[in-house]
Order: sequence, then structure tokens, then C-alpha cells
Amino acid sequence: MATGAYFLTPSPRHPPSTTISSSSSSCQIKLFTTGISIQTKYEPHRRRTIPKTSCCANSPSQNKRPLTSTDITGSSKDGAGIRVAYQGVSGAYSESAAEKAYPNCETVPCEQFDIAFQAVENWIADRAVLPAENSLGGSIHRNYDLLLRHRLHIVGEVQLSVRHCLLANHGVKLEDLKRVLSHPQALAQCEHKLTSLHVVRESVDDTAGAAQFVALHKLEDTAAVASISAARIYDLNVLAQDIQDDSDNITRFLMLARDPIIPGTDRPFKTSIVFSLDEGPGMLYKALAVFSMRDINLTKIESRPQRKRPLLRLVGNNDGLKHFDYLFYCDFEASMADHNAQNALKHLKEFATFLRVLGSYPMDVNLL
Repeated sequence: MATGAYFLTPSPRHPPSTTISSSSSSCQIKLFTTGISIQTKYEPHRRRTIPKTSCCANSPSQNKRPLTSTDITGSSKDGAGIRVAYQGVSGAYSESAAEKAYPNCETVPCEQFDIAFQAVENWIADRAVLPAENSLGGSIHRNYDLLLRHRLHIVGEVQLSVRHCLLANHGVKLEDLKRVLSHPQALAQCEHKLTSLHVVRESVDDTAGAAQFVALHKLEDTAAVASISAARIYDLNVLAQDIQDDSDNITRFLMLARDPIIPGTDRPFKTSIVFSLDEGPGMLYKALAVFSMRDINLTKIESRPQRKRPLLRLVGNNDGLKHFDYLFYCDFEASMADHNAQNALKHLKEFATFLRVLGSYPMDVNLL
């Protein structure tokens, strides 16, 4: 593979223009992009699927339906305030992270991680806040893969302390419970408490979705592991708080945007990159040395097999063996405005087969 550039071209700074022609029953929305014309049907009773200020700004948060792939192509940005996409439904920990990152934002729930990426790319949302890693469960690999597939930039990070609660409908007691619903990681993080209750554990897509399901179906023998925010939104009773086995349960979220920010040196910055190397002894050591020789501290390094060509045959290998071809995701404590960091990446680019800067952004030093 040819050596890749370590910078990205910013996205267009203006959303595609939108024209709307209406009739008594329905109307056509036409989005004009460069060389592309997309037509979708606009139905008034589905307005909450496309979060506009006129229909969502004053709506209760529990009425927001997550975006699906069918909502993406027919929507446009209206520019009123900051819209932040996240995965899940209202009351999710990702929504709390979005509100920490942008306190006065309008949150946009999305059904899947890749829908949140598309929401920003298609001007439905201004930012996305998505989990990158958890102190107990490790990296969310899906989002690292999506960072490489899409062209969004990391513009910040948010660290959120995760505090699980056991939620049930009013009138339900602990002794009434026969099963508990939640995300698989949340269930695993509350192993001790749930074992003591002798309940069946069932996995669902997200914690807030579990709370929503329990409330919607008025279940009397089922609880959900979710946030205190979910209890308020879905009017559930908190049977127990802080039921996680480990109190040091922290999730790191990334803030994503269409355009990069201009890095500075006025506060601590972090830079995230991804690169690949030729196979050979000492190649990874050589790559890491470009940072150590400049006293740049690495905070994360993780390898992922390349999806499009996972296997690599070594030159001169006669026994038919193949080896995984890896991408290396790396975070280091430096701003791209720092000459040291610039020189480190110039050095790395001399022998890396691929190099891309995912973002250079202020570090989050506060926990919530």
C-alpha cells in the first residue's frame, strides 16, 4: 500500500440546499448535493424521525424515536442550535455524555452507531458523541472500525462515570423480580448484585432501551439495569442505586464532527492516529520510538486486523503460511500544533504504509 497522507480535507461548510413542495396529503423533499439528487417521501405523522426544532424542541425526550437508516437520506440540517447524535434511546449513558459535552444541545437518538455517523455526515446532526472504551469492558471495536470507514474528525473527548441502578415499575418489590434486562456489559458489571437476587438475566441492545421496555409493557416481575436519568424519563422506581461491582466504572466517549478543530497549545491536548506497517522484526518498536525519542507520552495503543485484507503472505515464505495484517490505533498526549508531534508523524510517515490523523483535541480531565 502506498504511504498515506496524515491530514484530511475538511467537509463542505454548508449543508445541501433543500426545496419542499407540499400538497394536501404529502410532499416531496429534494436534497441537492454535488451531482446527486435524492427524493424521499415526507409524511407529517413521521416528523419525529427527522428532528427539526419546530417539532422536537418542545417535545418530551421520551417521545424521540431513534433514527434508522431509512431516515437518513431525506433529512436536512436547519441550523438551530447544536444537535448531537448518540446511539440508543433517551436516558442512555451516551445521552448523558452528549449533554456533558454540549450542555445546551438538542440530542438526537440513533438506532445504531453507524446511523449516528451518517447523521453528522448528512447534516442531520452537528456532532456525534459515541463510546470508545470502558475501564472494565475495554474498547468498543465497532466504533474504531467506523472511524476508519467514515470521514468524521475527533474534536473532543468526554469521560463519564457509569452508575447503574435497578429500575422497576411502581409497586414492584425486589422479591417480585424474576428477570432483569439490560445491555450485556451492564449485566456483567452488576454480577454480584444480580446473583444475590437469583434472577434470570436477559440481554438487550442498550440500558435505556431496557428501562423503556419495562415501563411500556408495565411488567411486574421484571427490572432493568439503567441510569437514574432513565428512571426519571420512564417514570420507574429505583429499587437500588450504584449496584455495579466496581465503583471505578468509567466510559470514554469521543466527540465527532464534519470538520477538524484547530489544535492549540493553551491546554492539554490529545491526538489520535491510525497507521499500518510492513511486516518484519522490530517494525512496531521502530514506530513507537518516534514518540519516545521526543518524550511524547502514549496513552493508548491497540491493534486491529485490516478488514479488507486481513491476511498477508510474507515475501520469500515457501511454507504457505500467512500472517494478519494489522492497523494500529494510537493516542498520544500532544497537540498537532506542537512541532514535536509534527516531527514525530513526519518520521513515522517515512516507513508507515498508511497513516491518518483521526483528530487532535482537548483532553477531558473532569469526571461526571
